[in-house]
Amino acid sequence: MEALFSAFAVFGILLVFLSAGLWVFASIALVSVVSLYFLGGMDLGRIGSITGSIVNRYASAWELSAIPMFIWMGEIVFRTDISMRLFRGLSPFVSMIPGKLLHTNVMGCTMFAAVSGSSTATTATVGKITTRELFNRGYDKSLAIGSLAGAGSLGLMIPPSLVMIVYGILAEESVARLFAAGVFPGLMISGLFTGYIVLRSLLDPTLVPSDGQKYRFADFVSAMLDLFPLLLLMVVVLGSIYSGIATPSEAAAVGVCMSLVIVVLTRQFSLRLMVESLMGALRTSTMICVLLIAAAVLSTTMGFLHIPADVAKGIASLNLSPWGLLFILSLFYLGLGFLLDGNSIVVMSLPIALPLITQAGFDPIWFGVYLVLMIEMAAVTPPIGFNLFVLQGATGYPIGRVARSAFPFFALMVVGVFLLALFPQIVLWFPDLIYGK
Repeated sequence: MEALFSAFAVFGILLVFLSAGLWVFASIALVSVVSLYFLGGMDLGRIGSITGSIVNRYASAWELSAIPMFIWMGEIVFRTDISMRLFRGLSPFVSMIPGKLLHTNVMGCTMFAAVSGSSTATTATVGKITTRELFNRGYDKSLAIGSLAGAGSLGLMIPPSLVMIVYGILAEESVARLFAAGVFPGLMISGLFTGYIVLRSLLDPTLVPSDGQKYRFADFVSAMLDLFPLLLLMVVVLGSIYSGIATPSEAAAVGVCMSLVIVVLTRQFSLRLMVESLMGALRTSTMICVLLIAAAVLSTTMGFLHIPADVAKGIASLNLSPWGLLFILSLFYLGLGFLLDGNSIVVMSLPIALPLITQAGFDPIWFGVYLVLMIEMAAVTPPIGFNLFVLQGATGYPIGRVARSAFPFFALMVVGVFLLALFPQIVLWFPDLIYGK
């Protein structure tokens, strides 16, 4: 009962700070200090000592260096003509599939996710070309918007994923294994989206204009040349990780160097690009790193108050099945997704959720992928779904219409959650194959 009171008190104070308009990291840090002082009975000197040791530990964590480097790589690519090259390169290949150019959204986002790590960057980069082209050519607008909203979220699942790095650091799990674990679930979700577009196009051919454009062999060769820079970057970054040549942090540095080489070779290098990409990477990585530090302080606070252990005992006493626990957690994460962004969801929930899930017998690597998929669903749910806001800005349509267009793809992600729960080897077989059990 005491643990339940402490848990409600901590989250109650957190909601007060968030409602007051404070930044998420500041709210988490303040609630930790207040909870340790009033609920834990600690003096400010000891609280300062604990906080200082956590900041020092994270400041020297080598794994954190991957975050700014992957973000910088994505920022460099974002400021090039990669989205136009993606659209041109994919067009001849998808023209042979029912749904035609609608598949450029799904396949383009799947490919760009492998060099971005961010759902909003993926949605914005691919969407700034595909939405205009699809609308002008007469494709169904709802299907175009919805497929982009859903596929843009793949930036969180397909490595290198920033959310997976955050999860790996907080859960003390291998980031490389998490990257490997996210590959096939990401491709599975991409396949579900592709299958849905094919089915809708076959059932209602009016959704896709019959442009009758024919592609020659030379067009396919030209398309491969357009796709080559992005494919090369994907192979260098992910290949160096999975082959064991480089750690994720080293692969991120290699990715930055390769992206700069590509920018130079395609004659897009400029001082403005360097400054803007560095500033963008600095802002985003600073936000994520301070969130991580605040989350570590909150996790320590939870430990001192015995909240995770006591809550775990309380839920265990309910004799819930593992599937019952997973169902409750799914509802919990869907609720958080209405209010918070992905990184905030991870750092706020993990201190309690991870002990529960491991006690129930779920693999922490599997849970990391499941959690990322739940966050992907949050990216397309109002009122905080960031992908929806990106598309609202790109199309000028009301947020309600964008959300309705994205709903079928949200439902397909729910199907993906069920498939991961029923067949956990979708997640685990690839990391086990590469790194062993």
